Formats: sequence, structure tokens, C-alpha cells
Amino acid sequence: MEERGSARDGHDDRGPAPADADTEPDARYTLANERTFLAWNRTALALVVAGLGIVQLLPPFPGVPWGRHVLGVPLIVLGATVSVASYLEWQRTQAALRRGAPLPRSVLPRVLVATIAGIAVLSAVVLLVSAVR
Repeated sequence: MEERGSARDGHDDRGPAPADADTEPDARYTLANERTFLAWNRTALALVVAGLGIVQLLPPFPGVPWGRHVLGVPLIVLGATVSVASYLEWQRTQAALRRGAPLPRSVLPRVLVATIAGIAVLSAVVLLVSAVR
């Protein structure tokens, strides 16, 4: 008789632990959660570097001396926010895995999309103002 939860192909097909058990989840779920956390932190780091690059390396916009800062600083702040939020989401997801509860929904994609779309619009405005002057 086959042992409960182990398939012939070597993969464990068990789901998360029952809700009343506060146990260590399957290592694959824990590692997947960690990879997601690290991916969000790579995104956060890229945002910070992009913001610094805009502020420090982009030539000033003619007639718009504040243009580089208005574009770069929000990216740096967004990078810091994504980094902190990704840690909080990693914690929440890990706790849900331990309880066998449904995984919490992530707010990070919506925050990222809204902020990047806002910065894109702001970039267009800065470029138009610069072109008019």
C-alpha cells in the first residue's frame, strides 16, 4: 500500500495542512513564498536604481529644473514601499500556509500598476512642459 500523500512519481500531492494544525508547511510552498518575496525585492531594487538614475544621471529638462526629481523620487519611494510590503506579505502568506488557511490577496500588483501609470503620465507632462519652454 502506498504511503498517504506520496505519489509514484516522487511528488507529494498533499495540500496544505488542516486548518487546526499549526505546523510547518511543505517546503515547496515555503520556498515558493520565499521566491516571490525575493522577486518583489528585485523589483523594489530596480525601482530605487531607476529613481536614482533619473535624478543623478538624466540631463536636466530645459525649462523644468524640477523635472528629474518629480520623476525619480516617487520611484525611489515606491521601491522602498514595495520592499517593506513584500516582507509583510511574505509573513502573512507564511502564516496562512502554517494554518492551512486560504492565501491572502496581494495588494502589490495594484500599487505598482497605479504608481507606474501615474509616473508615466507625469513623465509625459514633464516632457510636454519642457518642449513648450
